[in-house]
Amino acid sequence: MDRTDRASRLIAAPPTTVYDALLDRESLETWLPPDGMRGRVEWWDPRPGGGFRMVLTYLDPTDSPGKTSDATDVVDVGFAELVPPERVVQRAVFEADDPSFAGTMTMTWHLAAAGDGTEVTVTATDVPPGIDRTDHETGIASSLANLASYLEGTD
Repeated sequence: MDRTDRASRLIAAPPTTVYDALLDRESLETWLPPDGMRGRVEWWDPRPGGGFRMVLTYLDPTDSPGKTSDATDVVDVGFAELVPPERVVQRAVFEADDPSFAGTMTMTWHLAAAGDGTEVTVTATDVPPGIDRTDHETGIASSLANLASYLEGTD
């Protein structure tokens, strides 16, 4: 698994504000689920070596069967590195019976000041082969759009 997927977006908020939204449970539940999903954090430990478990539920699973069940993706995420306000490195493992979703995917959220805002780049490495590249990059972009909307107070 040497595949890398990525997406980026300029967000009209300073890096500290963006970083805080990456490490706030309620914020994460609001903006992280991509379009067509909702999320619930089951446990939360925002420190290096800690992490969280998120249950993502498809609002309409007809064309997007989940990895864990027909309607859900369950993912355990560990915080591998926290460098305020520059970087959050997560290790994500999906709960799935299908071996094409097995393995640990690393998600690196890089924050760089850009004028009055922050350029947020998400790089996913070791992406399991069962995750479609186009769907994954679209999902990351959707989460970034949700984050921008959340922090900029727009819809």
